[in-house]
Amino acid sequence: MRGGNVVDRVPVRFDGEGSGVDDLTWGQVVLWQSIMASGQSRTLGGVSGLPAGTTVEDVADDLRYAVSRHQSLRTRLCLSSTEANEFPRQDCRATGEVMLEVVDAGDDDPAEVAAAVLLRLQTEPFDYENEWPVRMTVVLKDGVPARLVAVYLHLVLDAGGLEVLIADGAARPRDGSTPPPVRMQPLEQTAWQRGPAGQRVNTTSLRYQEHVLRTVPLSRFGEPRYPGPASFRKVRYRSPALLLAARAAAQRCQANTASVLLAGFAVALARVTRRTPVMAMLTVSNRFRPGLAESVSALMQVSPYLIDVADVTIGEAVRRAERSTLSAYKNAYCDPYQQDELYDRVFAERGEVDLSCYYNDKRRQGAAPTDGPVATEEEIRAALASSTHEWVEDPEMPGSKVYLYVDDAPDAIDLQMSVDLRHFSPDDLLTIVREIESVAVDAALDPSLPTGVQAPATV
Repeated sequence: MRGGNVVDRVPVRFDGEGSGVDDLTWGQVVLWQSIMASGQSRTLGGVSGLPAGTTVEDVADDLRYAVSRHQSLRTRLCLSSTEANEFPRQDCRATGEVMLEVVDAGDDDPAEVAAAVLLRLQTEPFDYENEWPVRMTVVLKDGVPARLVAVYLHLVLDAGGLEVLIADGAARPRDGSTPPPVRMQPLEQTAWQRGPAGQRVNTTSLRYQEHVLRTVPLSRFGEPRYPGPASFRKVRYRSPALLLAARAAAQRCQANTASVLLAGFAVALARVTRRTPVMAMLTVSNRFRPGLAESVSALMQVSPYLIDVADVTIGEAVRRAERSTLSAYKNAYCDPYQQDELYDRVFAERGEVDLSCYYNDKRRQGAAPTDGPVATEEEIRAALASSTHEWVEDPEMPGSKVYLYVDDAPDAIDLQMSVDLRHFSPDDLLTIVREIESVAVDAALDPSLPTGVQAPATV
């Protein structure tokens, strides 16, 4: 795949409100820790088409608007302080210059050239102290802009922040009027987190997490069942029936689809491992908090959720999942450095808790209540025949015993799950995702059915 020829680099001058050097936001800390652990510059972005008549100057003007408007896009890191065992800080500038790259596709397909450019921009390490966290390239075909490639350093915004950025650009006034101000930009977030209100939230969150860590059994998956070094396998399971069943179950159980799927995951995992309660580190977007919904920033953190699904009905498991999820969501906003200190202290006192089970519901409508007509039993059962699975080769496979991504798919729900093959066989992996589907179907059709999970015998 050819990457075209770079024919120009256009300097784009920006001038925005707000500047200064301050601590990282809590969301930035989480992503910085992830970057340091992986050794790679994690990014978000992609390729988009350009409307007919778009010029390079138009793209430059949009880039100028976005960087000027959003502090996250004009923020770099101060890393020199880390040499004295201090934490990195953010350095937001009011003015500066970001480069817009222009690539000529020549005789090649501009879509293929754009894909190659995207790969290059994603894989080339960022210079965190000296480079702005946005890379943008216009791909020309016959001298006319045909594709736009945009890559953003994950450190400064998460997937929700990227969606807000795109929507904000699309809503940009073209009549010269002033758009509404952006709320809770990174410097404001840092000040709030450091203040009394932020510290109260931090204290409450850490208290909840300590309770979970002191409650959950230490041994959650037991000793490895299969010999050999650590290796991982990933499956993608796409299920139209799971989408229909989750909606119907949410309505029947007066819950939301996120709770139905979490209950399904907990029951499925408990059935295969024969261990309960189930604990997973839940990936949480803090955008539901006041003022954060429209912030172009990083707001993802993790919080443990704990649920016991033994000796109850599936309907009760859904209700417990909803309560447990609410607790985890309410307590996922905290200082990650203090979170690390808490975990180290608890582990030193009672032994290390296995945190290698992660759950990430990436769907946009996961927590929304379900209203309106839902599928019939016949429609749900008929859809089961359309479920598909494929084994996925992922060079960035999560190094956890269990990792489940839940995502939207066309008329379906997409489960992407990886496991540590020392603890789960490929058959176990496929069984778990199918059991998630089965539990959702039962919740939709007869939530009075038992989970089939028994409490461990007490001595």
